[in-house]
Amino acid sequence: MGLCPDKRAGMPTENREKILELKNLAVSFATPQGEVQAVREVNLSVEPGEIICIVGESGCGKTVLWQSVMHLLPESSQIKSGEIRLCGRDITESSENELQKLRGTVMAMVFQDPLTTLNPTIPVGKQIMEMLLKKKMNRREAKKRALQLMELTGIEKAGEKFDLQPHFLSGGMRQRCVLAAALASDPALLLADEVTTALDVTVETKILDLLLEIRRKTGTAIIFVTHDLGAAARIADRVAVMYAGKIVEIGKVEEIFYAPRHPYTSRLLSSMPISIPKNQGISLEKDRMGRYLRERDDNNGGKRNNFRGMSAEAVF
Repeated sequence: MGLCPDKRAGMPTENREKILELKNLAVSFATPQGEVQAVREVNLSVEPGEIICIVGESGCGKTVLWQSVMHLLPESSQIKSGEIRLCGRDITESSENELQKLRGTVMAMVFQDPLTTLNPTIPVGKQIMEMLLKKKMNRREAKKRALQLMELTGIEKAGEKFDLQPHFLSGGMRQRCVLAAALASDPALLLADEVTTALDVTVETKILDLLLEIRRKTGTAIIFVTHDLGAAARIADRVAVMYAGKIVEIGKVEEIFYAPRHPYTSRLLSSMPISIPKNQGISLEKDRMGRYLRERDDNNGGKRNNFRGMSAEAVF
């Protein structure tokens, strides 16, 4: 299985490597006004099959952090210090040739806008096939697997949509196609950067449920970057709160939402909009987050966990 032979969840923790480890990672940008520290001494690990959400306001460094992991940073940036370890291997100083062998195979990324990810002139099915043909499949096998991936990501009547260009599909369907392409090489780690931002609430919920289903069926670890706390409440195993380039608090979903320890986390939660009185049932952001948390409580036997002596970590 390549670089990550033990990527699947369910193995004893002592017998499996972490999928990703960031150790004191720092990233800076050179600007006419001087150096800007975009990521500052970030420490983070991702277990096999885990979904971890990175939340924070716009400009806090979430996207730069995961561009660093993929080594897709602009030329004006520089990894100043720290380590990026993928399945136990230090890739901080890896060459572009080495990284190209890892991108799309061991790690894959889904970007915010599928229209800028997909080629507008090529049918979506053929774009998914392209990833499979690189694995030296023949065209017949690649098409069969591409259709399976389209069905896995919830695309109904995949055979009819296989030969359509992206502009024939809805935003949600395009995002599903991008997910299918990202999963084509069976990555150990999937990085999803604001993938639900441009979608309406109904489609967003379906995409979030799809990510949970993908994790269940494939064992792929997922890093979900978002400013949407409701989305984090729905799918995350752990939540990392980022502010001014640093992860200021990290813990399980219930720890972060029910008992935040860092002042910024508390203010981030309190800043979310609430329902307008007498709004005839219109549900805004905080109501949606609350509903997702209640669903998690129900799945836990209807009881909210007691977090005395909790394991969440906060940096002050």
